Amino acid sequence: MVGPDRFRFLNVEMQCADAAGWADSGRPLLWTYHLHYFEDLNAVDARSRRAWHERLIERWIEQNPPGKGPGWDPYPLSRRVANWVKWSLRGNALTRAARDSLAVQLRWLARRLETHLQGNHLFVNAKALVLGGLYFEGEEARRWLQSGLSMMRREIEEQILPDGGHFERSPMYHASFIEDLLDLAAALQSYGCDPEPGLDRHIVRMIEWLDVMSHPDGGIAFFNDAALGVAPTLGQLRGLASRLGLTSVPERAVGLRQLPASGYLSVDSPPFHLLCDVAPIGPDHLPAHAHADTLSFELSYAGRRLIVNSGTSQYGADAERQRQRGTAAHNTIVIDAQDSSEVWSAFRVARRARARLLEAHGDRRAVVISGEHDGYLRLGRRNTHRRTWRLENGELSIEDEVPGRVRSAVAYFHLHPEISARRVADGVLRLSDGGRALVDIRFEGAGRIEVAESTWHPQFGRTLPNLRIAASLSGPRLITRIRRSEAA
Repeated sequence: MVGPDRFRFLNVEMQCADAAGWADSGRPLLWTYHLHYFEDLNAVDARSRRAWHERLIERWIEQNPPGKGPGWDPYPLSRRVANWVKWSLRGNALTRAARDSLAVQLRWLARRLETHLQGNHLFVNAKALVLGGLYFEGEEARRWLQSGLSMMRREIEEQILPDGGHFERSPMYHASFIEDLLDLAAALQSYGCDPEPGLDRHIVRMIEWLDVMSHPDGGIAFFNDAALGVAPTLGQLRGLASRLGLTSVPERAVGLRQLPASGYLSVDSPPFHLLCDVAPIGPDHLPAHAHADTLSFELSYAGRRLIVNSGTSQYGADAERQRQRGTAAHNTIVIDAQDSSEVWSAFRVARRARARLLEAHGDRRAVVISGEHDGYLRLGRRNTHRRTWRLENGELSIEDEVPGRVRSAVAYFHLHPEISARRVADGVLRLSDGGRALVDIRFEGAGRIEVAESTWHPQFGRTLPNLRIAASLSGPRLITRIRRSEAA
């Protein structure tokens, strides 16, 4: 909240001053949902806005009658229930009207669980029932609590993979899931309940997974739907876990780290930090947050992001959403101008790539990762894509193989907005930061190398100009070599 009736969500500031403002059809639905979440109640500096929050709760009750408007959709309702209960646990008293409204909201939710959407939506429903069941007393509250705990256990079993990853394979939603688990652990602790068996273990494993999937700057890698500023950071989640007395999570280790069930790998080999995607795009029945990013990668150099996937700035069912989910918005190969997985609408996927890890091994001197996917077999010309990353002697080499007949095959490399590129020799580009040379990239097997303007989307509602390299293959193989610049 930036004023009593003014809000900034997803980097967009708008007003909600009357009843109509809660359901303004001219706004993106995601922004409107955030308006109904009430997350500002539990912001770091929320106490300074307590009077605003008290009035906002009153306004919401007055202007959102039961069952009317987007605030009664199960997902925003669940987020709001959790935030009202958390706010009360932080020493703020809900009024009689607010408590009555909270009970009505929980009754509404209990009959409208998002079993059709599943995934993170259903888990947030379960969390709301648990927190509401703890907040209230009586037989009805016990039913909410038991129903929520039962759903929570079932969804944890399905949604957390053996390596600790969330099954939708979005680092952003993974971090949000950890926050939900921490909220549940904190609420059970606050109400004097026995700890949920295994919950602490799941939290620690999921934080370890997020550590693997983060850059040296502490922020997540952009695979599938992912953006900064939506979920807590790795550091914040570590702090929350520590305050709950959870076992400390080990710090990042140098070398190769694998997440075999998720399909991701990272290598910390200074000055390089590499993150590789040899993963399914998500569970077959729930590809809502999938991008066509198979065999993509991200790269940090000397502690800062160098090569980045394009990120996520919106959820609308339009051309820009389609572009951001497409293969060309990621650091991988596009064959015949087609996406490796057929992403469509805002949250849909038709035929999708199946990835396979071929090898992953190494030590402090050299690391090799190799994988392939079959997403282009549907083109009918035996088109596959095999990629091998090799880190050795201060050089990252990326070998791409595209057997079979193709009309075109293009490897894309998207640069962080602060990185510039210029040609210094035939087939060689120099990447610099503010005039300071960082690395040289040499392309072997490229018929044409183009550097064009593009955009990067580190947060919802943010678009930053950057550069994109497109290297067209002249044959079935391209080798890209990245090493410290000769001019550095």
